[in-house]
Amino acid sequence: MFNLKTFATAATLGLAAPLAFAGSHSESGNPMVGGAEMFADKTIVENAVNSADHTTLVAAVQAADLVETLQSEGPFTVFAPTNDAFGMLQAGTVESLLEPENKGALTKVLTCHVVAAEAMSGAVVSMIEEGDGAAAIETVGGCMLQASLDGDMVVLEDERGRSARVTIADVKQSNGVIHVIDRVLLPAM
Repeated sequence: MFNLKTFATAATLGLAAPLAFAGSHSESGNPMVGGAEMFADKTIVENAVNSADHTTLVAAVQAADLVETLQSEGPFTVFAPTNDAFGMLQAGTVESLLEPENKGALTKVLTCHVVAAEAMSGAVVSMIEEGDGAAAIETVGGCMLQASLDGDMVVLEDERGRSARVTIADVKQSNGVIHVIDRVLLPAM
């Protein structure tokens, strides 16, 4: 299981070295996301609102009243699904989750994408390697994600056995880090 003390130790020892993940870095050292530069001195929310690829995620965070939380000090790791990832859900799912009466379910889905620590890609990969190819990561929503490698790509499996790939890693924020993923992670039902 993802252990915050183990993660902190790994990061302190320098095991959080860059790994081969998809996505390129801008001159500032942070990758571009959704056509926008991401600034390490801005919060997760301040950067996410500028990404053209994350308008659905931003709307969902607003509907779940999680903006203030994700603007707080953190640190947080957010596995951020793209608009295309939300589009892969069954027709009507996103619209249903955004209804006020489904705020609890929406909050559960969103918090299954958030870890209460700053987990850079190198630390995640180190945990996978130390776990003989897999690492369990607990989210703030109580979901258990299984992290593994597919070649040089980190893959996250949710509680339903669905897999998401990290397509852009290590988008540094003032209150944590974002890793862009290609599928929405869902809690067990």
